Amino acid sequence: MKKLTGFVSALALTVGLATGAAAETTMGVVVKIGGIPWFNAMEDGIKRRAEELGVTAEMIGPVSADPALQVQAIEDLIAKGVDVIGVVPNDEAALEPVLKKARDAGIKVISHEGPGLENVDWNFELASADGFGEAHAKLLSDMTPEGGKYAVYVGSLTVPLHNAWADAAIAWMKENRPDIEIVGERYGVAENVDDSRSTALDLIAANPDLKGFLAFGSQGPIGAGRAVEERRKTGEIHVMGPFSPGQGRKMIHSGVLAGGYMWNPAQAGEVFVTLGDMLAKGEEIADGMEIPGLGVVHPDVENKDIITDNLLEINAETVDDLADKGL
Repeated sequence: MKKLTGFVSALALTVGLATGAAAETTMGVVVKIGGIPWFNAMEDGIKRRAEELGVTAEMIGPVSADPALQVQAIEDLIAKGVDVIGVVPNDEAALEPVLKKARDAGIKVISHEGPGLENVDWNFELASADGFGEAHAKLLSDMTPEGGKYAVYVGSLTVPLHNAWADAAIAWMKENRPDIEIVGERYGVAENVDDSRSTALDLIAANPDLKGFLAFGSQGPIGAGRAVEERRKTGEIHVMGPFSPGQGRKMIHSGVLAGGYMWNPAQAGEVFVTLGDMLAKGEEIADGMEIPGLGVVHPDVENKDIITDNLLEINAETVDDLADKGL
């Protein structure tokens, strides 16, 4: 009997240790594409906040913006049995079934740049879609008092938030600057520098009165800027949009990039971990509460959205400081 009692005690200790280890939140964040400065900064934020909170977290960045690669990455995380899955979607519709599968398995799901996703616990944004798009449209308007034509880039035609920004910008331009005509509708190239550059070269050649690029997607302004620089159109064609300051600072100072707005992707990475840990521990998101990285929140419970205003302006005065912070 003593031997059995000792065995049971040892077993209880083992189970207790295992339970203690399992109490640590585990999560994976699947982003649009790996290896670009924007998501490198987000990964830094994820790692930093995970270390602070004692969370096990990893970022998965697919080799291309193919939605199928995001689906596979989420399937892998479901198989691992993580507590939380975060996602920055390339295609909301493509992800809905696999995110439902994750939630059915008891996994909490958080999205960023995914305001239309249904199968999430919460989506968070550091800027409103309308405000972000309109801010860039106003910048384009200020840069082109003489009128002309402009082109719009998005990461792809299925990236939800990029297209929401484009919708807001185009609507503002139609209402306030009908003398500036959009070329085509929009071009889904802004997650790839080379595609953004080659598309810009074609548009410049075909439209002698082209005056601007609104590029929503961190590689779009860089690629379009290179094309403007190659064609010696600096000061004639104005390029603006969100981009990593460290990647674009030389173009800002040379005048190739007119500027833009962004939020801190490292801050977004931190928020993923903060919210994930809260949800994994059963904490509720309530109106008026203060969440690190977001500030005081007023969540839209019906639509599962937490939207805050954390915009940063990128211009010649701010770009060096932002870049020196690792952005």
